[in-house]
Amino acid sequence: MRVAYGQRFDVPDGYLNTASVGVPPDFAADAVVRGVDRWRGGLARPPEYDEHVATARGAWASLVGVPVERVAAGATVSQLVGLVAASLPASTRVLTVAGEFTSVSFPFAARGMRVTEVPAADLLDHVGEHDLVAVSVVQSADGTVLDLDGLRAAKGTASVLLDATQAAGWLPLHLDWADWVVGSGYKWLLAPRGAAWLAATPEALERTVPFAANWYAADDPWQGIYGLPLRLAPDARRLDLSPAWFAQVGAAATLPWLAGLDLAAVRDHCTGLADAVLAARGLPARGSAIISLDLTEEQAGRLTAAGVVGAVRAGRTRLSFHLYNTAQDVDRVVDSTG
Repeated sequence: MRVAYGQRFDVPDGYLNTASVGVPPDFAADAVVRGVDRWRGGLARPPEYDEHVATARGAWASLVGVPVERVAAGATVSQLVGLVAASLPASTRVLTVAGEFTSVSFPFAARGMRVTEVPAADLLDHVGEHDLVAVSVVQSADGTVLDLDGLRAAKGTASVLLDATQAAGWLPLHLDWADWVVGSGYKWLLAPRGAAWLAATPEALERTVPFAANWYAADDPWQGIYGLPLRLAPDARRLDLSPAWFAQVGAAATLPWLAGLDLAAVRDHCTGLADAVLAARGLPARGSAIISLDLTEEQAGRLTAAGVVGAVRAGRTRLSFHLYNTAQDVDRVVDSTG
């Protein structure tokens, strides 16, 4: 059991895998358990989940720095990116980073668009040749942090779609300038899997067709259950999916808490731990909560034997540090890998 920022976490020593699955604070896990108990006892009432959806929506908007009326609620990043891809001409020229998480790139490739991958360091040099830049704020595989200011300055007439999944929750963000911003809740936002969000500027929203239109996308969902005519919400809620209830319950607990923290301090804590591992291995600081190590098979075995939980991504050992990690976790990595 650990205490971080005033909350208790039942996170084991050596857990460095938040980039795969975040560990919730006790109060959030308890909220989900209460929700399951109400379901088990036949006490669940669908309208009661609307408050959770609204709370999580507002908190995610705050975490990525956009107005709440621009935010749609969905279930997964790929589903939300798919709405964008389906709304754009098949001739759209898309630029992304080599090795980008496929939930960002696959929807455009599946649409038949020409998707160009370039090294992260070269991204800004190629923006002018493309209609859309689709890229993660922080790369899942190795923690590379996007030069957001540089992209904003270089975008010109190109549209920008940003995936904030590996950034929101530890990195302060102000992304209201991007045409679309997506993000999932089950990693750094410490919510159950099944809650995701899409923000769109007013202009981008007009270009995004609600291909998954449903009763929950209606202006008044509870008056949109049956029959025509089409009566969608006037704002980004027109892109909503019917919510995955327990995921929204958890998100409504964790996201407002995270949004109320000093995220600059959270960033410094997370990156300080990650950079300490790099320094011990004679590597330069990267300023990211995610690092990727090239370990021998023996070193990787010792790391596992020491109780460190990470992941293997792109052939390297990925470790990710969140607010519940401590210097003891750094020592486990350093002592076991040499």
